[in-house]
Amino acid sequence: MAPRKNRVSDLGLFGGEPSFAEPLHVGRPNIGDRDRLRGLIESAFDRRWLTNDGPYVPQFERLIADRLGVEHVVATCNGTAALQIAARASGVSGEVIVPSLTFVATAHALSWLGLTPVFCDIEPGSYTLDPGAVEQLITPQTSAVLGVHLWGTPCDIPALEEITRRYGLTLLFDGAQAFGGSSDGRSLASFGAAEILSFHATKIVNAIEGGALVTNDGDLAERARLMRTYGFAAADEVVSLGTNAKLNEICAATGITSLESFHSFVETNRRNHDAYARALAEIPGVALRKPEPGWSPTFHNVVIEVDAASSGITRDLLQTVLRAENVLARRYFHPGCHRMEPYASLVPEVAERLPVTEHAVTRTLSLPTGQEMKHEAIERLCDIVRLVVENASEIGTRRGGRTALPG
Repeated sequence: MAPRKNRVSDLGLFGGEPSFAEPLHVGRPNIGDRDRLRGLIESAFDRRWLTNDGPYVPQFERLIADRLGVEHVVATCNGTAALQIAARASGVSGEVIVPSLTFVATAHALSWLGLTPVFCDIEPGSYTLDPGAVEQLITPQTSAVLGVHLWGTPCDIPALEEITRRYGLTLLFDGAQAFGGSSDGRSLASFGAAEILSFHATKIVNAIEGGALVTNDGDLAERARLMRTYGFAAADEVVSLGTNAKLNEICAATGITSLESFHSFVETNRRNHDAYARALAEIPGVALRKPEPGWSPTFHNVVIEVDAASSGITRDLLQTVLRAENVLARRYFHPGCHRMEPYASLVPEVAERLPVTEHAVTRTLSLPTGQEMKHEAIERLCDIVRLVVENASEIGTRRGGRTALPG
């Protein structure tokens, strides 16, 4: 790595060498025991059984069930397929209330089924569904509420349970970013009719590509298993409509070895998060999102909020500077699903009822963490953030634009 930057003119943004010779990525995969993984893959090749319910898929499902304390796990090829199967197996129809501050797959999975995602605002602190706003959006066409545990932050589960129970709605959770998390000692996977998980390469437990539906409802799980494999109940016996959402053996083997290293990944993330907390503590207008009391996270997402009024610099300009320094920070989840197509054209007026969402998408920035992120790199990254804030006016002038948010 190049020497630390201590002058604005040294920043890569203005033609200098970047602070990091190799890019620092958000979501760089954690890798478990490679020798163990190679052995599992070789065994699969020796069996010539690479998909169609080989032994690794049920083993992976059992390990997930034991880890999360749930009765049933239906592994799928990805989290999007898991969400679509969860919605169909739960009998969801018509409108589904969802947050807009989420990965667009949450909304797309519903729309692909012919369902209508109804975008709801979020609470200022947690950035998860606002139960009061949820209740105001319920119509005769509403059949379900889909809460997203954003960055692993739990939704207000008791409030959502009470509302959906009172109105007779299905409650589902998107836990793609929340594997292994708990609230007040209870696994997040144990709430609602079902929760969906993602084992994409960027997640704390990864199967390269993969997902799962987890539930304590045996009938729902059985319907989901049929739907996962074309509706086959046995060879030559198709008993329901289905699709191809199977997880293959190589991905399942990757998931097994990743899950076996779960505690190590969490401890690494925790140490990285603590290092960020120390290094960012005295920088005005830059706040690290931290867990609330009673919440047990995996610290897989390092998210900062940039307050332009206090820091003198916008989130977007900070991202531009970091990228010039080879820090590939991400604006998860800008600009919000409601401003993406097809939703921006279908419901152009929806932004008016999403003031907290509109505020949040201009402020948050995800920073690198995981196995590859060393503490020296974290300190250097935070030094850059400090330098940018201390010299916000000069940077804004040299960039030829304002450093504060309009209005």
